[in-house]
Amino acid sequence: MPDADQVRSFYPGGYYGEPGAKFQPAIERMVRVVGERHLGFLSGGLVRGARVLDMGCGRGVILGALADRGFEVHGVEISANAARGADPRAEIRIAAQLAEADYPEDFFDQVVIWHVFEHLADPRGTLATVHRILKPGGRLIMALPNFSSLQARLTGRAWFHLDLPRHLYHYPLPALRQLLGDTGFELESEHHFSLRQNPFGWVQSLLNLWTALPRNGLYALLHERAAGERAPFSPRTRAGLLLCFALGAPLGLALTLLETLLRSGATVHLVARKR
Repeated sequence: MPDADQVRSFYPGGYYGEPGAKFQPAIERMVRVVGERHLGFLSGGLVRGARVLDMGCGRGVILGALADRGFEVHGVEISANAARGADPRAEIRIAAQLAEADYPEDFFDQVVIWHVFEHLADPRGTLATVHRILKPGGRLIMALPNFSSLQARLTGRAWFHLDLPRHLYHYPLPALRQLLGDTGFELESEHHFSLRQNPFGWVQSLLNLWTALPRNGLYALLHERAAGERAPFSPRTRAGLLLCFALGAPLGLALTLLETLLRSGATVHLVARKR
């Protein structure tokens, strides 16, 4: 297991993109539009003024939108650089682990861990802390890759969501359900469809099977670059990747619908309550 200094080295400034943006402008707009769609899910059932924590809040994409809906928003992030561009209404604490953020007991109505749990060195300890800082009956919403998914099984080492070495742990769903139960949570629902994650995961994973192409090259090409920074790869490779993206998107969506029907989404999000 890498130590804390090694883990920090996995997240250079370029990993987070420019303040408030991570992808090329057109893709960033798409990400934010799709992101708006799940805000209703994140805020459903919460009363106005509810206190919400986004763990690993990054650029705070959802915090500003939740504040617009009348919630008190908080965030925890390992890197101050990652939180650049976050909404000023969010109270963000910088801490290597959730326990170090020092929130009081029974403080939050909801905790969101959105594609962060797989990055954590102490998953069980984190869930224990979440249980402590949630109010009785408080809600935990998690999103993460599904190691037992159809996409993971079919593409193996080429699976886009492996994201080594940043993802320290991966979870088959039965193991995740057991971990939640062991740490005092009751699972309410599982959701296997993600328009934001799963179709692209299919396209990039299938491209990764083609070893002549750079691994995760399409993702790197779509990533935001600093001013003056040249696009990666040769013009021919860039054109080929973008063509594969255009042609592969319908296939990726079709496979996403199939895996949803099979309840085997490449990424899943779960809702659990503090017992």
